[in-house]
Order: sequence, then C-alpha cells, then structure tokens
Amino acid sequence: MKKTYVLTVSQNFPKTHKRAGESTGFVENITKLFSAENTKIHTIRSNYELWDKRAKQINAGNAVLSIRYWSGKPYNSKQVEIAVLKKIGIQRIEFDCPFCDYVIDGHYLDFKESVARNDGLSVSDFEEWFKKYDLSKPMAVIHFTEFRYPF
Repeated sequence: MKKTYVLTVSQNFPKTHKRAGESTGFVENITKLFSAENTKIHTIRSNYELWDKRAKQINAGNAVLSIRYWSGKPYNSKQVEIAVLKKIGIQRIEFDCPFCDYVIDGHYLDFKESVARNDGLSVSDFEEWFKKYDLSKPMAVIHFTEFRYPF
C-alpha cells in the first residue's frame, strides 16, 4: 500500500489576512486543475526539505499526494478530497528581503505576478498571506501540473 501525503488548502482567507473570511477560490481552481480555466497550478509551503523528500517518494511511485480542504472550520471538521496526484513538481523558493525578489532554484525572477497568479492569488494577497511566515527559510513550490519556472 502506498503512503498518502495530505496537503490541505484553504477555502477562505485566514483571520490574519486583510480579506479574512472571504473565499480564496483555491478549491474551485484545483477542481479545474487540468482545464484551460485553471488559475492555481501550485501551492507554496514552508519546510522545503520535507516537501522535497515527499516529492521524490511520490514521483518514484511510492506515495501519492491527496489534495483536500476542510468542510468547515479548519482542524475541527471533516476533510474533503479534491484530487490525488501521482506525480508532482517541486522547486525551491526564497525571498530576498521579504518580497523584494523571488529566488527559485537559485535564480532571481522578475515575474512576481506570475508566481502569485499561479498560486491563485493577486500579488498583494500573496504577500499578505505569507507575511506571517519566516521568509528567511526556503519554501517549496509544489507544482500540480507539468509547469515549472524556466531560467
């Protein structure tokens, strides 16, 4: 039996966000994952090393990624599965001074809007979302499709 890694996405912006309680659209966009309408093709998570290890296990066929959302209050309601992925991509993202530049796999990117949009957010919502994270540590861009940031 394969190991299952669970990745939950938020239906609403968190309490710490200026748009707290409003819909993120993440669930709807992931359900359109492989259609032309898709606007969320990756997610960004802390702990790059952990996600890199998991991606290797998933891509080797030893695990799967179950993408889910909370049916109600996070951590106090049932999880609903949106998709199960047998292959994912991973890239390392770092922030050179909080949100000055995005550095992916060691390369500076000049397309912040693409990174935010591909994560399902506007640049301002993206930066607001991640302001509570320790941006001095590398994070993981977990790709749901074949797309990767080019260099």
